[in-house]
Amino acid sequence: MRLGGVLRCRSVIKQQYVPQHKPVLNDDIKRLEEFLLSRPNVLVLTGAGISTESGIPDYRSAGVGLYARTNHKPIQHSEFLKSEAVRKRYWARNFVGWPNFSATQPNGTHYALARFERELRIQAVVTQNVDRLHSKAGTKNIVELHGSGYVVKCLDCDYRIERHEFQNILTSMNPAFSDAPDMIRPDGDVEIPAEYIENFQIPTCPQCDGNLKPEIVFFGDSVPRERLDAIAKMIYTSDGLLVLGSSLLVFSGYRIVLQTKDLKLPVAIVNIGETRADHLADIKISAKCGDVLPKLFDYRPAT
Repeated sequence: MRLGGVLRCRSVIKQQYVPQHKPVLNDDIKRLEEFLLSRPNVLVLTGAGISTESGIPDYRSAGVGLYARTNHKPIQHSEFLKSEAVRKRYWARNFVGWPNFSATQPNGTHYALARFERELRIQAVVTQNVDRLHSKAGTKNIVELHGSGYVVKCLDCDYRIERHEFQNILTSMNPAFSDAPDMIRPDGDVEIPAEYIENFQIPTCPQCDGNLKPEIVFFGDSVPRERLDAIAKMIYTSDGLLVLGSSLLVFSGYRIVLQTKDLKLPVAIVNIGETRADHLADIKISAKCGDVLPKLFDYRPAT
């Protein structure tokens, strides 16, 4: 296959997780640009909708989210704590999917936000995503609201280990998973035989023998108080909020909109489809973030 064909194929794979959407209007781009020009200390909140363009599926998008395409459901914090079987299934799936997940690269929205930060057009980025794509794109001032998949921690002590290093440990403990790449389905989900999961080996904490989990806020768990307090201070010192690629159905994200409106500050939202906070938005643009953000301020990438 020629290079052009390879690139087109990769583009199709990445776009398979992006919901159907209409082209963005030039007037909408102009409105958002004026919003940012008039408020150079805006706080940005990003959700899974900006990473779908990099090939990471979200949960809820109609027709293309994980809920619609697979039987995969998000891990519940209480189940992870109580059940060894649940922990084995989680880590086996995570182990198989990690090489693809960690190799994912930022897209135009991530790079645009990094540029806005350098140009002092935004205050900071709060992200609901655990994929570290903002960091890969070069953004410096980031709060990972729900933690990161790139760090593994002990549930009982202060032990922490980088996820790449943990992958090496899992590989050495599970030689039967040498055919792991074949367990990734064309739709991106992971299908692992039951006997593999039952025999999957997970190390315990080397300091206290406790259970290890990614530094991610699972469903049913709480965002750490110090993180919420830091975000509240950022909202208080901002002059508005820009929400990108989030339905805001998870309360931890919706709360940021509520806090912003309590301070009588404006909110702009760019998202394909409806969000929980559309009725609170001063600007709502129903479009793909990658069709909007890179076009702001007459930016043209180098050729």
